Amino acid sequence: MNVKRNMRTRIAIFNELCNMLDPGKPSFTPKKGKTSVIMFVGLQGSGKTTTCTKYAYYHQKKGWKPALVCADTFRAGAFDQLKQNATKAKIPFYGSYTESDPVKIAVEGVETFKKENCDLIIVDTSGRHKQEAALFEEMLQVSEATKPDFIVFVMDSSIGQAAFDQAQAFKQSVPVGAVIVTKMDGHAKGGGALSAVAATKSPVIFIGTGEHMDEFEVFDVKPFVSRLLGLRDWSGFMDKIHEVVPKDQQPELLLKLSEGNSTLRIMYELFQYILKMGPMGQVFSMLPGFSSELMPKGQEKESQAKLKRYMTMMDSMTNEELDTSNPKIMNDSRIMRIAKGSGRDNSEVMEILEEYKRLAKFWSNMKGLKIPTRGDMNMPSRNMNARRMSRVLPPQMLRQIGGMGGLQSLMKQMGSAKDMMGRFGGGDS
Repeated sequence: MNVKRNMRTRIAIFNELCNMLDPGKPSFTPKKGKTSVIMFVGLQGSGKTTTCTKYAYYHQKKGWKPALVCADTFRAGAFDQLKQNATKAKIPFYGSYTESDPVKIAVEGVETFKKENCDLIIVDTSGRHKQEAALFEEMLQVSEATKPDFIVFVMDSSIGQAAFDQAQAFKQSVPVGAVIVTKMDGHAKGGGALSAVAATKSPVIFIGTGEHMDEFEVFDVKPFVSRLLGLRDWSGFMDKIHEVVPKDQQPELLLKLSEGNSTLRIMYELFQYILKMGPMGQVFSMLPGFSSELMPKGQEKESQAKLKRYMTMMDSMTNEELDTSNPKIMNDSRIMRIAKGSGRDNSEVMEILEEYKRLAKFWSNMKGLKIPTRGDMNMPSRNMNARRMSRVLPPQMLRQIGGMGGLQSLMKQMGSAKDMMGRFGGGDS
């Protein structure tokens, strides 16, 4: 397998997928101190009611005064669920056990919270399927009665090939302005996000990654696509490089990396920069080539200490040892000398050498590949087609889209997406 050619293809596809998922304009953003009504719609079982509370909780932490209205009278237990979630998150809520008209509940709830000067009123509607004409009519009536500033479509990432048709059915009934994708416990579930964006011509604004209130993330297209394709977050890493590496040293570092002749000295320099880059878990998630053992999840302090120990051991190496690209020169006597000079065990010196070998092997495959800069990652892709993209997309994601035929249809649908998305102008937060 030609690794360099595959990486070039992945970077081209990175640009294409970013274009497909990013509308180029922010969606509607509620303003603090000014009442905004946000209506949530979606399929039954998509996690819509939980997502309403997460959305409210997220904004509550940022200083908004949110409130929840349960206009779902179709699903038994809907109000109980919203009430329980809202109480736990300390968010005011409105609903009824006796009133069966969702339009009346929605209107009364919105009016109640407007009088209480809530600046973010979230209306939860009944979950439905595209075949349920009566429920779609009800959703339209709720929308016309409450006149929401913004409508959010909530979609379960695992619904697969039905995603496009379902999302399109909602868009045809009400003016969907944004998408929230739930149950995103893995980035391979990207097909649903692509389908929803293509069908609604609206951006993904959040993803739900679990059941808990704080398992809710602002959707960031470049890291999402980077991890999806196994590129790691090149764009984020390049931003970090530009932040912490002196400007006159940036070209030299990038040249060293692109030449593929990794040395312990280059590894040392990378460690120095990594320690300046901020949260290590975030930085390592961007970097290709490093083993997961170097940065175990939830052990940031330990990993930071390990990097410093590695650097101490490298301080005891000679220039020849630091600058060679041949790890075979590291014989037993050299290892013992380095361990003694740094006050570490022989096994720890062996550990750093194994890490170096892994990194050197990866970077040797990258020789001759242009490391993408921030500008490169934003360049539009050329000569991209569905066949090339299908070879690189994760199989699970390709199946979700509907195989090659589904991918071709999506790319066609997204042809004019840049012009059509973002029709709701962004506001100041």
